[in-house]
Amino acid sequence: MTEPDRERYPVGRIPRDSAPLGAPERTALIAAIAAAPGTLRGLVDGLTDAQLDTPYRAGGWTIRQVVHHLADSHINAYARMKFAVTEDAPAIKTYDEKLWAELPEARTAPPGLSLDLLDALHRRWTAFLTALPEVAFHKPYAHPELGLVSLDEALRMYEWHCRHHTAHVRLGLARLANPNGDTHL
Repeated sequence: MTEPDRERYPVGRIPRDSAPLGAPERTALIAAIAAAPGTLRGLVDGLTDAQLDTPYRAGGWTIRQVVHHLADSHINAYARMKFAVTEDAPAIKTYDEKLWAELPEARTAPPGLSLDLLDALHRRWTAFLTALPEVAFHKPYAHPELGLVSLDEALRMYEWHCRHHTAHVRLGLARLANPNGDTHL
């Protein structure tokens, strides 16, 4: 992987694995999703506006934008999973995450707004997921670019998404600590 790719994908690229999960692996993924908002809050609490407005890489989003992006993305993920469970392979709508990240509140709002939302959303999301029967995790939604995505596959993808953007925040913090130096995790 090239240096720019390592900064863009610090935990590797998104996994595409449609194999059904076993109960222990599914439980671990749900637990990781549940823990993500607290981890993120621990990383950004106390940062100044100037620190929050530090990009994690040249040309990348700021720490603030990453936090707001997670809330935007995970609202969509939660809804997609609920549609999958309650409908027959529903077609889901995508959104332009780059444009959403440039909206005024994503560029300037305090990250606490999205962290509070993520706290509540992830509690509700994990309550939903832990209450589902095994068979529900095989139900898919139809993504216009990815095709059919089962809940098991979506779980893998969104656990990765939590790690991926948490690593971006860590890269941004490393840039703050060493603005002219190495920012490897």
